[in-house]
Amino acid sequence: MQPATPLQQADCRHDNWTTACQAFATDIRRRVLSHTVTHGGYLSQACSSAEIFAYLYGGGMNLGPSEGPCVPPPYADVRSKCNARHPSGMLYNGRRAPDKDRFFLSPTHYALTLYAALIGCGRLDRNGLDQFNQDGSTVEMIGGEHSPGFETNGGSFGQTISQAAGVAWARRRKGDSGKVWVFLSDGECQEGQTWEAMMSMAFQKLDNVHLVVDNNGQQVDGRVEDVMSMGQLDQKFEAFGSTVVRVDGHDLEAIDRAFQTPHEGKPLTVIADTQPTRGLKLLEERYPNLHYIRFKSETERSRYADALGELE
Repeated sequence: MQPATPLQQADCRHDNWTTACQAFATDIRRRVLSHTVTHGGYLSQACSSAEIFAYLYGGGMNLGPSEGPCVPPPYADVRSKCNARHPSGMLYNGRRAPDKDRFFLSPTHYALTLYAALIGCGRLDRNGLDQFNQDGSTVEMIGGEHSPGFETNGGSFGQTISQAAGVAWARRRKGDSGKVWVFLSDGECQEGQTWEAMMSMAFQKLDNVHLVVDNNGQQVDGRVEDVMSMGQLDQKFEAFGSTVVRVDGHDLEAIDRAFQTPHEGKPLTVIADTQPTRGLKLLEERYPNLHYIRFKSETERSRYADALGELE
């Protein structure tokens, strides 16, 4: 049986819910930092998006109970009709049902953050990260369709949103009441396919889609503004046919209110302005090169271990 989500524990959206969800977000950062201290990893992504994932898995999404094994199985083989052993990562979000939501994580290098969220809400074993990025493991550093919490392979940036758009269109045709949630990064909004998908969803009036953009201003080569500035993302999404709300991505109540915004006949996009060093001041020393953490010395590693102790 799944433990109650923070929303359920606090009788829906009241003060106790925000406290529980903030603790959930802190737990996500702590787990990712703990893993990074030992192995290195994608740390700034967890710092910026912890509240978003805490909201989604804390009850923002209407998911069924996990049907994935608590301890992830090894990689069995590619998916086929003849391969019944193939693990499906989507099972960690609950089996497909007409009234339940579906979740698509587009920037698949956020996998470590997603796994930490699954552990924090009881959908994955607390030792689930032990297999992270190991040969033969499904707990991959760049998540695939067999990885916990993933429904599809993301491929290159911009492809997952197109897959989600197709699923949303099919669900509407079938009369499903469940929503399709899509998590995007700001850097991938430089991809043309992202905007093709947005135009398609607007044209098809897919108001069963909820998108959230982690607008942390960072990408692999540094600041988004320095790589290719995109101006005002909220205005762009609105121009491409979406209802748009821009919020502080670390304010749980603001995130919740944003997703209650009426958007009949249009997808809903929430631009979440976030900080890639949130909760970990030490990380500011690496700015603006935050994409992946590799320690240059044991002294540097020990400083992050001390920061982990403070966070705990």
